[in-house]
Amino acid sequence: MIQAVSPTKWSASGGVRKIEFGADQPLLLSSGARIAPLTIAFETYGQLNADKSNAILVCHALTGDQYVASPNPITGRPAWWPRIVGPGLPIDTNRFFVICPNVLGGCMGTTGPSSSGPDGEPYGLAFPAFTVADMVRAQAMLLEALGVHSLFCVLGGSIGGMQALQWAAAYPKRVYACAAIATAARHSAQNIAFYEVGRQAIMADPDWRGGAYQAAGVRPLKGLAVARMAAHITYLSEGSLRRKFDRRLQDREAVSFGFDADFQVESYLRHQGQSFVDRFDANSYLYITRAVDYFDLGADFGGTLTQAFQGATTRFCVFSFSSDWHYPPTDNREIVRALIAAGCDASYVEVQTDKGHDAFLLEEHAFEQALTGFIDSAAASRGLPLP
Repeated sequence: MIQAVSPTKWSASGGVRKIEFGADQPLLLSSGARIAPLTIAFETYGQLNADKSNAILVCHALTGDQYVASPNPITGRPAWWPRIVGPGLPIDTNRFFVICPNVLGGCMGTTGPSSSGPDGEPYGLAFPAFTVADMVRAQAMLLEALGVHSLFCVLGGSIGGMQALQWAAAYPKRVYACAAIATAARHSAQNIAFYEVGRQAIMADPDWRGGAYQAAGVRPLKGLAVARMAAHITYLSEGSLRRKFDRRLQDREAVSFGFDADFQVESYLRHQGQSFVDRFDANSYLYITRAVDYFDLGADFGGTLTQAFQGATTRFCVFSFSSDWHYPPTDNREIVRALIAAGCDASYVEVQTDKGHDAFLLEEHAFEQALTGFIDSAAASRGLPLP
């Protein structure tokens, strides 16, 4: 059940909108632990209609944030889904009320390892372990406080897709439609291995200080950069890397044959790592990746994925990308088979592209058209006006 709660405090400072639940309104975690007080940072776009039937929840991926359709006022980075959410776009903010929260454990305003704990000191590794289900419970508290008791649609890509599936499984009567994009119903051994490489890189950095780097006034920048570089490789495809970089060398007179970035692809990855450390917290990276490693939706429903969706009336569409080897089409088709076996209204779209896992964040017209069709069809079925 969604906790019936009233927020202690609303705030908006520096472009960050927050809601705080007090010590008497804890978030109950799967582990039995509690987080209190709890702050959730979020953004909204568009207007909620009179009968509150046009709300869409957008769940962001691992390194995303709540600024799905507007610039991030803290980092200065542009909106991360500018082709999908906004006026006249597939998620049309002239029609829908869009809510995007910063995920539990994040570092853009929602309570996480870098937040101050009850003793006034940063949590660090004292922050309790949490799961994807706990992320969704926190989002449910936010929606209840906003007066949104049902969702027209919940959607997200990658880890956001896991949250969307968890929503549909945990609160089926509150979700009319669900779009799961480039995701999986459980994390593979290969993905766990990649995330572990990143975690070890962070923890091997001398500035990590056993997770207490904030108290020491330092940050494990080198380790976090390497973690980002390793993960970013999985977001691309061999085809896109060949097209962008192949084996081209840097534009300079001499090759070092040393440890400088001789190849363009090396320079690109180093830039990805260096720019990432300016906007993300190392302990948040550790906690969120571990939560995703433990994600196994079927395990929470008797070990059978079909049971997670049994009896659901939610309309589903699952999207995959042909060159995605992070969450490949086989993972997405497994979700579709479970949905069909459960008797759900389910459709599947596999987009042919060489852009890899990140295709859902890039210009991909086939995906945009298919998502628009799914949203419009579901809206028409629910009686929401077409543009």
